[in-house]
Amino acid sequence: MAAESTSYTPLTLPVLPLDDEVVLPGMVVPFDLSDADVRAAVEAAQAAARSSGDSKPKVLLVPRIDGTYAATGVLGTVEQVGRLSDGDPGALIRGRSRVRIGAGTTGPGAALWVEGLKIDDSVPEPLPGAVTELVKEYKALATSWLKKRGAWQVVDRVTQIDDVSALADNSGYSPFLTTQQKIELLETGDAVARLKLATAQLREHLAEQDVAETIAKDVQEGVDKQQREFLLRRQLDAVRKELRELNGEQEGEESDDYRARVEAAELPEKVREAALKEVDKLERASDQSPEGSWIRTWLDTVLELPWNERTEDEYDIKGAQEILDAEHSGLQDVKERITEYLAVRKRRSDRGLGVVGGRRGGAVLALVGPPGVGKTSLGESVAHAMGRKFVRVALGGVRDEAEIRGHRRTYVGALPGRIVRAIKEAGSMNPVVLLDEIDKVGSDFRGDPAAALLEVLDPAQNHTFRDHYLEVELDLSDVVFLATANVLEAIPEALLDRMELVRLDGYTEDEKVVIARDHLLPRQLERAGLDKDEVVLDESALRKLAGEYTREAGVRNLERSVSRLLRKVAAQHELGERELPFTVTDEDLRGLIGRPHHVPESAQDPAERRTAVPGVATGLAVTGAGGDVLFVEASLADPETGASGLTLTGQLGDVMKESAQIALSFLRSHGAELELPVGDLKDRGVHIHFPAGAVPKDGPSAGVTLTTALASLLSGRLVRTDVAMTGEISLTGRVLPIGGVKQKLLAAHRAGITTVIIPKRNEADLDDVPAEILQKLEVHPVTDVRQVLELALTEAEVKVMAAA
Repeated sequence: MAAESTSYTPLTLPVLPLDDEVVLPGMVVPFDLSDADVRAAVEAAQAAARSSGDSKPKVLLVPRIDGTYAATGVLGTVEQVGRLSDGDPGALIRGRSRVRIGAGTTGPGAALWVEGLKIDDSVPEPLPGAVTELVKEYKALATSWLKKRGAWQVVDRVTQIDDVSALADNSGYSPFLTTQQKIELLETGDAVARLKLATAQLREHLAEQDVAETIAKDVQEGVDKQQREFLLRRQLDAVRKELRELNGEQEGEESDDYRARVEAAELPEKVREAALKEVDKLERASDQSPEGSWIRTWLDTVLELPWNERTEDEYDIKGAQEILDAEHSGLQDVKERITEYLAVRKRRSDRGLGVVGGRRGGAVLALVGPPGVGKTSLGESVAHAMGRKFVRVALGGVRDEAEIRGHRRTYVGALPGRIVRAIKEAGSMNPVVLLDEIDKVGSDFRGDPAAALLEVLDPAQNHTFRDHYLEVELDLSDVVFLATANVLEAIPEALLDRMELVRLDGYTEDEKVVIARDHLLPRQLERAGLDKDEVVLDESALRKLAGEYTREAGVRNLERSVSRLLRKVAAQHELGERELPFTVTDEDLRGLIGRPHHVPESAQDPAERRTAVPGVATGLAVTGAGGDVLFVEASLADPETGASGLTLTGQLGDVMKESAQIALSFLRSHGAELELPVGDLKDRGVHIHFPAGAVPKDGPSAGVTLTTALASLLSGRLVRTDVAMTGEISLTGRVLPIGGVKQKLLAAHRAGITTVIIPKRNEADLDDVPAEILQKLEVHPVTDVRQVLELALTEAEVKVMAAA
């Protein structure tokens, strides 16, 4: 329909070129007459109008892009000639209709004249339904765009346009259209097609505008939020400043500037990142939020840890050895181990091998021994010898896994574990940490602390130790861990495997005398308020205190005896009963502190000794307090009672009960060979008792002692008073090896035993026994129980029936 309604009218018009501009029909545009082309075209049009009698001069508005004229122009009428707003001469021209440009021609004036065909592209009424919908869509889009720009007056004008061609050409006012898009509208002759094109252009622009507005809105919201946050923080700082002034606080006392503290601290990179994240959370949290206090506590803990603080090790090996010898007597094994550690550290440092594979050269030692041998005090001596800080961590009774690894920060009152607190307390990343009483660690529903120690004490893992509270890696590879324990069996096997075992088996009597003279006595003199010249303890008194008043592997009871002795002397002096200075000899001890508590069997009257009757033998055992002497008593029931079988008493474990069964079976099968009346074993009940029944006893090392006691009972031969024995027995009579030889020999020496029988396969363990002890003991390594009986039993003095 549009094509059928289009008509052409020939025209001859002066050309007004438009450089990079386009004017569409219906537009009213002002032009500056100072432009030569504009002035020439207007003057030529005016001259033609005067000659033809037209009321309004006519010009042809033609776009000129890069010097090239478009194929279609617009017939324009000069509505008015006058002055523009800036005072320059100008003309107001209205676009009327499209003109198809033809050939050039001549005309009045200096303007370019062309021939053209006027295009009439009006759409006849009534409009088709599709065109009507197109008109509505365009008006709706144009109205939406104009409302966003606030052009309400233009909205009314656009809604009043009903002509399709005029409505399409109205988009020529749109500032967002490019010159090329306007030329495309100009050269589209069909009005409906032109309206479709204008609608598409307007729709595309609105879509782009929506996206641009969304982006601008997001950007503006971000900027507004930052500005608002900045202003609020400045206001908060001002309020805090006023509060500080109100409370009389100084500016420097405010420690809330955690960001500056974190940036100023020399933290590892990952720790710094974690700390800055927490600072961001703190800045976003309100002062009333409990999370703020949790974050401050965490940041304080992190900032107080000595991340880059390390003490320099003393590499004077001889000097370290002298310090250890001066502060502790004996304990050669652990002293040698510390000396070896320092020597290796020195060589690694000299060769630039301080850090290998991210790990430093720490050490994990387990000091296992009875109470009172100096395990705890040895840790301070080690730190002193190495020039390191010392910190003690008491593990006795710890049952919560969080005590070692820390609590999660989700809990109220969460704290880091004891390991982190020890590092913080030491103020150094390479202290000597004493894990005291590691065998007393328990476990319950709260976890197993011993399992949490696996990572701490593993040299292959502890360089990346993670505490649940800190949640950042802590390097423990340069720490020297010393773990102390009384009972080796109480330490979990996996934990023990991560530590180097050093046994402290107790002191000899000579070592106790030296320790008492050099360490215990000066300390107790000071505590008693006495000078070293006022009370002197003779060596004979010290030796008797160590041998008869105390019987222990360590020296705690010895120190108590010395303290009691000095208190008694000080009290007597204050009461006027004794003059100072005073020298205490072994003869003065009974009058001052009473009778001895431990008299050796060899010092007792023969009739009062335990082995004065057949069926009693002396064995050796290891307890949590070190080595000890263990007596075994055996008896046969009267035949008239009808009792039979084996009865065991003394709170025995399963292994020791089995040892008694083995001893009885051996004697029953080999009694004839040993010339023993084994018939009594079949017809009469056998009772074996271990005195000190309140103390649990277990282990296989009492086998030879049980056999000897039964053999003594059956043969009527007494067991030698000066003989003690240890060893496991087999059904064939072989004596098998046992443990704790050193501790058992020390116990035998303390008890006044002079002859000790041990398994042949334990002979190598004698290298660990002090030489002065071996000189005073006669040690017999044996392989068969027959050798034990030959050495331990005396000649028959009592008949068998009498013994029974």
